[in-house]
Amino acid sequence: MTLPDPHASRSHYAPDRRTALVLTGTGIDGAYHAGALHALTEAGVRVDLVAGRGVGAVGALFAAIDGGARLWEKGGLWRRALQQSLYPWRPAYRHVANGLAIAALLLVVPAVVLGLSLAAYQIALLADIAGPGTAQWLADGWGRMLSALLAPGALPTRLPQLVSAVLGIVVVAVLVAAWRAQRALPARRDQRGGPWWTVLATPFSGAAMADYFIGGLWDLLRGGANVTQPARSDLSRRYAELLADNLGQPGFRELLVVAHDLDARHDVVFALLGTGSRRQFFLRRSPSGPDRRSSEAIDLAGAARDVLLDAVAGALSIPVATDTPFIGFAPESYWRGETHRLTDRPGSLLRVLEETAQAGARQVIIVAAAADQGRPHGLATRRVHPRARLGEYLASEEAAAIRDALPIAEGWFDAIFVVRPGHNPAAALDAGGAFDAQSDRWQSVGELVDRGYEDAYRQFVDPIVGASGDEMARNATLTSGE
Repeated sequence: MTLPDPHASRSHYAPDRRTALVLTGTGIDGAYHAGALHALTEAGVRVDLVAGRGVGAVGALFAAIDGGARLWEKGGLWRRALQQSLYPWRPAYRHVANGLAIAALLLVVPAVVLGLSLAAYQIALLADIAGPGTAQWLADGWGRMLSALLAPGALPTRLPQLVSAVLGIVVVAVLVAAWRAQRALPARRDQRGGPWWTVLATPFSGAAMADYFIGGLWDLLRGGANVTQPARSDLSRRYAELLADNLGQPGFRELLVVAHDLDARHDVVFALLGTGSRRQFFLRRSPSGPDRRSSEAIDLAGAARDVLLDAVAGALSIPVATDTPFIGFAPESYWRGETHRLTDRPGSLLRVLEETAQAGARQVIIVAAAADQGRPHGLATRRVHPRARLGEYLASEEAAAIRDALPIAEGWFDAIFVVRPGHNPAAALDAGGAFDAQSDRWQSVGELVDRGYEDAYRQFVDPIVGASGDEMARNATLTSGE
């Protein structure tokens, strides 16, 4: 049996079919999503539902309320400097790195003094040429200063004391950070292991990423009003009410976000759907037993709308690499008020497509920034920085997830279309961009937005939407001729 080509488009695009846009990726992949969303919006492509996993949840969040321009426009969220917002190192790691750097500098002071002694000898020889006797004067002065520095009460004693003090400050800073992190946890659970692992177990912070885009969402919702940003639950409620009240209006689309519940050990679907598909979607039974509404499907049109932004924060969390956000379930829910940990699952694209099909979509447009499968003689320079290594793994995982999901999902839709780059040198965590060895230049995150825009036109709008329009025109002509 020959499997279908996982990279080919299925069937033909039909503007009258219920269409879903699926955004999948991590980190700066969201910039590529924003560019593709810009092209689809500009071309007038009808999208009834937007779904996202990972950073795709951000694109879905803005696109659902016709706010995608805040992502791609000049000065938009993906056009700004992101180094301080896109998964920065956790403060505890920065404390440790700074402390070790200071301690290392202190330990090399004797070597520096020795190097200066050699330099002073050479300077004295040159100075003696200009003025006889100068070398003796410089040598005597340097010798007296060197004797003072190497005296028992000077460097031999003070340097170890300073190094010990710096390392002690680092240890105290880590313990204080661990204590504060434990105090801030919404769930008071027993913890095994040293308290310092609360802040050292994960090297990067996902909270800054979530706060950055949630703050951008609030700027969109408040317009020009000078109003303080409300609590996350209140902002979630306002967003959900705005979307629910305007579903069916131009620019407003149904929303679906998928994150992974570490405590329940399965994916959780957060959806705000129209009345036409809402009942069937949530009452479908789960393979594990309980009704979906009870365990793994959250209806954002109901009382659970307060957790929407917690779900987005969970989708932005990178497994193992970032701290895991918490979500609190209502006391009357299936989980009886428990607080669970949410994170992303890079391989959950298939689950997103399954839920999109269950929501009634007949054709789907998948946008992913992960480049296509590798080719011979296409090896890139090996990057050893932790962020680069993690980014390369995430890109490879994303490419594999697309390859595995498309053949399985083929029977769920009338048509599947994929927009993705043929080459992308920027890994998921390259907040400042990346050097492209193939073109010998630097590629910025803003350029990734432009790449998504161009690819969406080249791979979908022009060849597929345009061809569908031509075919419809020909059919109309033939019909009128008959």
